Amino acid sequence: MTKLFALCDCNNFFASCERVFDPSLRGKPVVVLSNNDGCVIARSNEAKALGIGMAEPYFKCRDLIEHNGVKVYSANFVLYGDLSARVMSTLAQFTPEIEIYSIDEAFLSLDGLSHDPLAYVKGIREQVRRDTGMPVSIGVAPTKTLAKAANRIAKKYSSQGVYCLSQQQEISHWLEKIEVRDIWGIGTEKAEFLKRHGIVNASQLAACTDEWIKKHLTITTLKTVLELRGISCLPLEDVLPDKKSIGTSRTFGWQVSALEELEEAAAAYIGNAAEKLREQKSVCGYVQVFIETDRFKEGRYANAAGIDMTPPTAYTPDLIAAAKRLVKKIYREGYRYKKAGVILTDLRPDSHEQVFLFDETYKGTRKSRIMEVMDGFNRSTNSGKIFVAGEGVKQPWDMKQAHKSMRFTTRWDELLEIRI
Repeated sequence: MTKLFALCDCNNFFASCERVFDPSLRGKPVVVLSNNDGCVIARSNEAKALGIGMAEPYFKCRDLIEHNGVKVYSANFVLYGDLSARVMSTLAQFTPEIEIYSIDEAFLSLDGLSHDPLAYVKGIREQVRRDTGMPVSIGVAPTKTLAKAANRIAKKYSSQGVYCLSQQQEISHWLEKIEVRDIWGIGTEKAEFLKRHGIVNASQLAACTDEWIKKHLTITTLKTVLELRGISCLPLEDVLPDKKSIGTSRTFGWQVSALEELEEAAAAYIGNAAEKLREQKSVCGYVQVFIETDRFKEGRYANAAGIDMTPPTAYTPDLIAAAKRLVKKIYREGYRYKKAGVILTDLRPDSHEQVFLFDETYKGTRKSRIMEVMDGFNRSTNSGKIFVAGEGVKQPWDMKQAHKSMRFTTRWDELLEIRI
């Protein structure tokens, strides 16, 4: 039986999330801005048609946005994350094998499907729309790389939002139309290299010999080529590998000059990173902190420092204490700081940490149990109301988000109100 993969991709995900709770936005241009309302990170199709570019600074396109009545939103990642989870939960109803590839994409295995695959994914698309309000496009093909291509075709050329790329003649037709830079797994550098060798589309890349690919590129690229030929080399990954490092950094909403504010920001970032650390059941052996002033202004200052954690830990207060010591070490008076960040490295499973002779290990201790209680409560309420006091309460240095919508699905005090 032919192996089949489906790639489900939410259309203009961030902008579509905003439309779920405000139907008046349908058919109107919408953009979502990055941290501190700096750049455009998502656009509805209507906004794209106006010429608003991806990653374009907000101040450069503000006049165009205001002149055309474009609705502007600050990024609301709590809302987007929750809606993403709802979409993935709906998709999981249709197959036991699913790989969540990103916040708005997932691969599904359709092996053993007895129905017409196109009709089947149409049903998936309708179910996702009905259950979550999210518009999606779905591409079906015998390999993950071709499924990516089919999804692109579904978005650009199919009025139904689905496309099945399974017949060899049809695959050959579309590969001639796909530029190498648009192939999943081929980055800008590889695309430029291939272009210099006269390879400009997916069909030409698929026709390259294995020996030539091995000589000039990588085994990963060879797998991509084989996938373009219809040979499946990339299985679904139902368990994502643990991260080797975890970082959190932000550009401040306002420039910071006081040591106490920098310490508070570093503590808050540690709190965020430590939660991710515990989520993958790891401990941290090294903490790094960096601070910097505005890189576009004269008299720039930037510095970083790190410290070993012995024994390795995932206990937020201990990590915060280390981060504050590092901030004190690199802080210089007289500067106005624009950005800070923390990086946790030397990560290892909390179940396999080395036992130190005189030091208490982390797993199974009172510290780990405290963190389990805190994380459990925060997950159950999805509010993050329990945190270390050192992270600050008012956080005046926090990001500017002048156009942020409410967290409709995760906060009782921000539920959507309908007045009749």
